Amino acid sequence: MNETSKNMQLNATDHHGQGGLREMIALALPMVISHGCETALIFTDRVFLSRLGPVPMSASMAGGLASFTMMTFFIGLIGYVTALAAQYLGAGRKEKSALVVSQAVLISLLAAPLILAARPLGHAYFEFMNLPAQQLAQQRVYFDILLYGAVLVLLRTCLSSFFSGIGSTRVVMFSAMVAMVVNIIANYGLIFGNLGLPALGLKGAAYGTLFGSFCGLLVLLATYLGRANRHEYNVLKALRFDRAVMSKLLRYGSPAGVEMFLNLVAFTTMIMIFHGHGPVTATAVTIVFNWDLVSFVPLLGIQIGVVSLVGRYMGAGQPDIAQRVARSGLKMACSYSLVILFLFVALPGALVTIFEPRQADVLFKQAAPLATSMLRLAAFYVLAEAVIVVFSGALRGAGDTFWAMCASVTLHWLLVPVLAVFLKVLALPPLAAWLALVAFILIFSGVFYLRYRSGKWKALAVVGDGS
Repeated sequence: MNETSKNMQLNATDHHGQGGLREMIALALPMVISHGCETALIFTDRVFLSRLGPVPMSASMAGGLASFTMMTFFIGLIGYVTALAAQYLGAGRKEKSALVVSQAVLISLLAAPLILAARPLGHAYFEFMNLPAQQLAQQRVYFDILLYGAVLVLLRTCLSSFFSGIGSTRVVMFSAMVAMVVNIIANYGLIFGNLGLPALGLKGAAYGTLFGSFCGLLVLLATYLGRANRHEYNVLKALRFDRAVMSKLLRYGSPAGVEMFLNLVAFTTMIMIFHGHGPVTATAVTIVFNWDLVSFVPLLGIQIGVVSLVGRYMGAGQPDIAQRVARSGLKMACSYSLVILFLFVALPGALVTIFEPRQADVLFKQAAPLATSMLRLAAFYVLAEAVIVVFSGALRGAGDTFWAMCASVTLHWLLVPVLAVFLKVLALPPLAAWLALVAFILIFSGVFYLRYRSGKWKALAVVGDGS
């Protein structure tokens, strides 16, 4: 019997402690750390590339976002393994949790060649956004290399989601730490030509990311196929197609996939609109969104914890405890976001100078004041992000994925025309457009709270008897 099973039995007799902050921290903290590692991985890449100049840094951000966008539908779809595995575990049918993983792996293997085949669409999109020629050339290279590693990202998502769903989040954390360390070492060597490796610049950053992802996948795969996990979840018997489980994964995971894809297309388009405004704005926005990554991505670890625990207690027919989980998640998320808020308000100039190139750069000096002002404004929405992440996680864990998809997609796609009008039509300064984006995020945090407050999600049943 592993640690997760013992905890489930303990909770069965200790109803009072279920869904509390202690349980949330125990499950979500390793996920916060693992997402923090993923953030550090990306952040370090861009800091390294900033030493070469603002253009490689901007190209890596836009190219990396575009490559990730090509994968997002499938990442969102198979990411619902977390909620399904948790609900089967809560319903006492843990053998079906591994069946969910098998269906997700099948989807991943079918999706990888489709993603590669869509590469010309990414190139056409770059052309359409009218980017500076120097950035465009480097962006294509970075985008192409990362796209070849799509299958690594998808398979990592499958296994990470399974371990998150059953509560074994330390495995996910260790995998992310391995990926981060390997990536940083590889990039240090391949970008600058250290450690006896060739100096490949931007290409080196992409190759290092793929190698780190591969090593992280090996950790997850070794644990999933390990003796203890094989026996407890009947992993080998689950290596087959199951129509009912596949249908359930497609039904409830597809809205999450559509949401993730449309949201990232919108977000990437906003980045491209800013980048199309000119090199100074592109540099400032790249710096700000790198720090926004630090503020936001670890919150996704808390969201996964909320999805997992809400799914588990909804599967066990205990919606009141699921509600307690959401409150615990909100306390944890707001505590983290308050620290970020302080840093953005008190130290924006110091945060911006971290991205200063090795040699004096006129472009960076022009962009730094704008980036500093934008970072101060970003402090206004960090708490709103915490609210959105937690309550959307609670809704998804319960199965209210369609509403969550519609609300989230609406938010992101309202921001695109607002930004275009401010920058392109009204020709207002970038800071005014940024302020409008901040205001919209604050408004939508209230929308997610009201949906959660309505309580409709408590009546949903994703895992029924025998299904």
